[in-house]
Amino acid sequence: MNPLRSVGARLGLALAVVVAAALILVDLIVVPSLERNLIDAKLSQLSEAAPKIGSQLLNSAGYNIDETIQSAAGSADARVVYFEVLTFNPPRLRVYADSNPVTSADIENDALAQRAFVEARAVRGTTTLHGIRYAEVAYPVFGGPVVLLQSSLHDSLRSINLVRRRLVVAGLIALAASLLVGYLAASIFARRIRRLERAADRIASGDFSEPVVDSGRDELAELAAAFERMRQRLAQLEHARREFIANASHELRTPLFSLGGFLELMADEELDPKTQSEFMTTMREQVDRLAKLATELLDLSRLDAGRLTVLRERIDLVDLADTLAEEFRAVARSTNHPLSIESSGEVQAFGDEERALQIGRILLDNALVHTPGGTPVRIEVDQRDGEALLAIEDDGPGIPSEHTGQVFDRFYRVEGSKASGSGLGLAIARELGELMNGSIELDVAEGRTRFALVLPAAPEDEPFSRENERLEEPSLQ
Repeated sequence: MNPLRSVGARLGLALAVVVAAALILVDLIVVPSLERNLIDAKLSQLSEAAPKIGSQLLNSAGYNIDETIQSAAGSADARVVYFEVLTFNPPRLRVYADSNPVTSADIENDALAQRAFVEARAVRGTTTLHGIRYAEVAYPVFGGPVVLLQSSLHDSLRSINLVRRRLVVAGLIALAASLLVGYLAASIFARRIRRLERAADRIASGDFSEPVVDSGRDELAELAAAFERMRQRLAQLEHARREFIANASHELRTPLFSLGGFLELMADEELDPKTQSEFMTTMREQVDRLAKLATELLDLSRLDAGRLTVLRERIDLVDLADTLAEEFRAVARSTNHPLSIESSGEVQAFGDEERALQIGRILLDNALVHTPGGTPVRIEVDQRDGEALLAIEDDGPGIPSEHTGQVFDRFYRVEGSKASGSGLGLAIARELGELMNGSIELDVAEGRTRFALVLPAAPEDEPFSRENERLEEPSLQ
């Protein structure tokens, strides 16, 4: 990377520009303002002294004028020149007395004195003589004479120039310091950014082993914390993905191997018809198992991709319970499970009827498969606080408490239970329930297990005006 393109160089340069801009503003605004204030203060001082000095000179005797003007110059800390009027029209003035004992030639035609006489008022300003700037105040005395007070600004302006030079030196030092400090500070900051960049590259390459850590307390530390949360989430997803592939492969391989073995046995011509019939029945069961697994995997993939849509419509849960009971009545009879329906009356909910029926099949199938023969199984329909419930309850041995928090995980099966299914049913049921703005509740007590699909209730006196509205899971992409 070009060093001039680094964050450190850019931040140092930015600080240098700020310092340089501040120096320029000081030179263009502060220093001229200070200069004007000093000149105005000097002119105000001379203006206050001019009337008194003019009165003294006007009342002084001719033989004593030089002594009077020297005394006035000392008190005012300025050169004092006393002009007499030669002619009024055109106006002509002549130096009558001057506190400068060397010469008055430089002041004879002073413009401010001429203006003060013509305008009959005090006039103030600055002038430059022999390269030196002076503050001048001209004051017309009663009767026509003009008093001019002149004071050099050399010392004041020299002080201002000294201040300007020192500002420049200090500014150059600050400029160099800002470049250095900015570069060092930005380099430290850039190292933190590079650590985040390397962490992002590791995550992008699939390496989630190293945590993303930043010890700061600023926005960059918050970004690092967000990266760490992302790393943990991606690590969990990667672990789930690998488990999903491993479990799915195992679940597919088992029925495929079973089918392969039975096909080889079927090729034996010595099999009697009864054995062949038994093999055919077993093979159909394995095919049904494969078809069910393929459907479940397809549903999960669509759920994960956020492409599974459901309808939002009015559902009669009592009718749905009747449908479930009719579908599973033969299965329940064959496994000796008493199957009944309990309902508190008509209950309607908002959701997708086909998906709600799918959830009911999953829950009812679990109850029939994982409980001993003779265990009563009930389909319950109820309503509570704006919610509609479709519950499957059995009087079986129940689920051990240490497993209740994991039964909704994908491919999870309670150890020691009857091996059946893929362990995907409850995971699909929960995600479908959430997709319909509902949930799946599990209530386990000694000698009782109850799974309930909870959906928003649809009161009869409030007709639903959004029939067949589609709900789509937010895409993860």
